[in-house]
Amino acid sequence: KMAEKQEEPSNTQNGEPDNAEEGEEKKKKKLKREDLPPFEIVTGERLPAIFFKFQFRNVEYSSGRNKTFLCYVLETQGKESVTSQGYLEDEHAAAHAEMAFFNTILPKCESSLRYNITWYVSSSPCVTCADRITETLKKNKNLHLTIMVGRLFMWEDPEMQAALKKMKSAGCKLRIMKPQDFEYVWQNFVEQEEGEEAKAFVPWEDIQENFQYYEEKLAEIL
Repeated sequence: KMAEKQEEPSNTQNGEPDNAEEGEEKKKKKLKREDLPPFEIVTGERLPAIFFKFQFRNVEYSSGRNKTFLCYVLETQGKESVTSQGYLEDEHAAAHAEMAFFNTILPKCESSLRYNITWYVSSSPCVTCADRITETLKKNKNLHLTIMVGRLFMWEDPEMQAALKKMKSAGCKLRIMKPQDFEYVWQNFVEQEEGEEAKAFVPWEDIQENFQYYEEKLAEIL
């Protein structure tokens, strides 16, 4: 079995892009990969419409919605401004999408640059992620983060409320997504059917009431 594995041609057939690390490293990686948890951070340009319609829906009771989808716009201001965008999703098994952003998209902040980041997230961060965001912002004064959330996660929990307050005092702007924000995500981050005109965003029935409901709750907490 092992020998067969090592004979595999190293090319892109198996879905991994070829990179400069050839030979031994590659084989090690291949054998190791099976021990990893069944989790991967998916980064992509656009997320499937069906995910968006389900996960981002700003319902009051979010049963079954236990994934976090995080769409980001990252503007790096130095001599020139560079803007990148994409999305991350998680399986709530290993790293949450918020952590994944700091581990993979922005692992280090250069002190000479200014980072303006906007996240559009299906639900607000859990306590652990909120604490990590607070620490990251305190450490990097040149990092400015605005988080637009569809729903508030476990907002009745005192620990959660305290964590959100800490995020705010560290300079994080936390906002509830308005209907226009959902539309922005739809236009900029959701896959449109190929060859078709971009479909217009269709707001769900209670989008405005739910936004107001969560906005009031957030105002009370902060």
